[in-house]
Amino acid sequence: MTQTWIGIGIDEEHEKVLRSISRSRCASRIICYCRPGTLSGIDQVKYREDPAPGNALVGDLYRGKLAAAVRGTLPSNSTLSTLKKTAGVDHLERAALLETATGIRFLLAPVGVDEGWTVDEKVLLVSHAKRLAGRMGLLGEVAILSGGRLGDAGRHPRVDESLAQAEKVASLTGARHFQILIEDAIKVSSVLIAPDGISGNLIFRTLTFLGSGQGHGAPVLNIDRIFIDTSRANADYANALNLADTLLGKSD
Repeated sequence: MTQTWIGIGIDEEHEKVLRSISRSRCASRIICYCRPGTLSGIDQVKYREDPAPGNALVGDLYRGKLAAAVRGTLPSNSTLSTLKKTAGVDHLERAALLETATGIRFLLAPVGVDEGWTVDEKVLLVSHAKRLAGRMGLLGEVAILSGGRLGDAGRHPRVDESLAQAEKVASLTGARHFQILIEDAIKVSSVLIAPDGISGNLIFRTLTFLGSGQGHGAPVLNIDRIFIDTSRANADYANALNLADTLLGKSD
């Protein structure tokens, strides 16, 4: 049986990445992508040095040398720009796999501040995130969130726009509009669609950095490779490596 490889990027805090590798439960082998000298003298992991490790990571993913990739601590802008160009897409759609403090797992999208601002974008996110949720055995409803309750209409133009968008997305996708009631949505939903990328990013950060929840990484939904995006603020990347390994076993 051919051994599969998962690549993970290192820019800063290489010790955090190395700890994550040792804590992961991956059946696949792991290789680090870093600048020359970053891991000199460290022999407990395999690594590839390159002056532009993000380019090397994405390049090897698309050349088939890697079965999956995790961003790790590589910078977001340059790495994701390379991914977009290499994948031939004009934007990236991501859904974060999150876990509450009580162990409830769900997918949240959009989580990039530039994602999910239109009805069409959110309709695509529903379709792609629902498909991923099914592959992962998350079988709850799809919840569309908005910036208020329906009774709040008229209080502010942005609230009105958010409510109208959510109603439209729910109508087009068959999902359920939970309004602003995320605490109710999580009881029955495995996919949550935030009103926009800013609020989605705030939900993710509040849960994982303030609320004792966990982030497992954010798979990119609209490319034909497994790429798990991560935040450099994460304390650990073992969950993201495990997620990549899990998705490899559930490839279509």
